[in-house]
Amino acid sequence: MSGGLARWAMSLVVAMLAGLTLFPLAWMLSVSLMSPLEAADLPPHLLPRAPTLMHYQTLWQRLDLPRYLANSLLLAAATTVLSLLFNTLGGYAFAKLRFVGRERLFRLLLATMVIPAQVGMLPLFLMLKQFGLVNTYAGVILPGMASVFGIFMIRQYARSIPDSLLDAARIDGAGEWRIFRSVVLPLCRPILVTLALFSFLGSWNDFLWPLIVLSDGDRYTLPVALANLLGEHAQDTELMMAGAVVTTLPAVLVFLLLQRHYLAGLATGALKE
Repeated sequence: MSGGLARWAMSLVVAMLAGLTLFPLAWMLSVSLMSPLEAADLPPHLLPRAPTLMHYQTLWQRLDLPRYLANSLLLAAATTVLSLLFNTLGGYAFAKLRFVGRERLFRLLLATMVIPAQVGMLPLFLMLKQFGLVNTYAGVILPGMASVFGIFMIRQYARSIPDSLLDAARIDGAGEWRIFRSVVLPLCRPILVTLALFSFLGSWNDFLWPLIVLSDGDRYTLPVALANLLGEHAQDTELMMAGAVVTTLPAVLVFLLLQRHYLAGLATGALKE
């Protein structure tokens, strides 16, 4: 009886936490469907009195949403692919390849994680300016090609691959690239999906760096374009929430599609630790 009561209490706590987590998203969607100034009513109400899509129509009329969606999708997809490639190569090298200074270099990389990303934006921007990459898609993509966090994730997972398996492949005549492609990558699939999800969501939701690098309005990502529009309508809460829904919905869909693989990667990683 006590065990059942404990499970019931735990389920109740989890349900409450889930409700608290989902409430802002539900409120955002509800406000986006309200009539103008309805969100400012006192006392506030949770559901719109007369649901309307006028704010989404306003966004469609004032913004070239297909272009900005395509820009964000292109940058997020390119950043994700390059991040998987370089983080996987780096993580595998630190996990399984022996070279002078490996551990010291890895500890140095970990030490850089305590430095706020904003500190490096100015020198990074000046560097890209010297190479003529300001106001280009490449200038947005290059800083996300690799990260210490991504290398760390892959390294920790790749360490669980038995050395005997790699040695057997070498004895059979496989080169390092063949081992990486045919042995390591299939075994690392769960953590690769997890890293891909992190990279895609991070790039999709990134606002500050595209705002700094891009000056041409036609190259803006969706968050930057929406921020420019909503800055002119700061008092229009309903329009701002509609913009937030448009920005959030693709990321939520991607997460839901990859949720099973993402959770499998986390669970497998935990078991391997």
